[in-house]
Amino acid sequence: MKLARFHVAGGPVRLGRVDGGQITDISEDVGTSLRAILPDLTTLKERISQSRGQTYQLADIVLDAPIDEPQKFLGIGMNYREHAEEARQAGIPIPTSQMWFNKQVSCIVGPHDDVVKPEISDELDYEIELGVVIGRRCKHVSAEDARSVIAGYLVANDVSVRDWLQKRSPTFTLGKSFDTHGPLGPWLTTDDEISDPLALRMTLSVNGEVRQDWPTSDMIYDIYEQIAYLSQVFTLMPGDILATGTPSGIGAPTKNFLRVGDVVRAEIQGLGVLENRIVEEA
Repeated sequence: MKLARFHVAGGPVRLGRVDGGQITDISEDVGTSLRAILPDLTTLKERISQSRGQTYQLADIVLDAPIDEPQKFLGIGMNYREHAEEARQAGIPIPTSQMWFNKQVSCIVGPHDDVVKPEISDELDYEIELGVVIGRRCKHVSAEDARSVIAGYLVANDVSVRDWLQKRSPTFTLGKSFDTHGPLGPWLTTDDEISDPLALRMTLSVNGEVRQDWPTSDMIYDIYEQIAYLSQVFTLMPGDILATGTPSGIGAPTKNFLRVGDVVRAEIQGLGVLENRIVEEA
């Protein structure tokens, strides 16, 4: 299933089932919070599939970020081999273990929302990533069992303010957490629809120019190892989002940063597309 949060012409946010170019409102059957129903997706699947709420064309609605009020939005740094080398050339040492950082959840926006270029930065960068959404409360999950706690997947763009990453702050958090710097979506694709999340093609373009084009198979630490690693430390909750690393092709090595007016398109095979315009800060 593909499940999305959406609204129509300024109306309230609804929950919908995406079928091709249409979305069916399932709110009357399961409510409007996708995060709340994640632990019960298996038992709710038939009810969701049979829901006969109002149907809209995708072109006539606005898609919101799929997960409402997630507790955590975490990203792993330098988890693709060539990207790790890019980072090293930019002066960031290659880590010898998984390197996680926090993106404040206030940075999250929808799949077609504008991304603001801060006035205080001239180094705005993009990073396409496979987003993994946790489906149930869990701790001490083994890599072998990790897939059982995944609700599904989405496309993420880990927008980054490079001149704030360890330059104006000793951690990554500030440079990763500016408002609007977490586009997610376009919907949640449930785990049962993806035969192998480690065999998906990721492509990001800026104004039609392809900048990143890489398979998820090239991760240094795969998504199951990531879940096992994190769940040793804290409890993962339904709706927690893991941005699982970006491949080579980011703007930093060539100083090819984003400018006002640029349109960034991020696509992952089978999961959909984000398309966000860069706008100046009001």
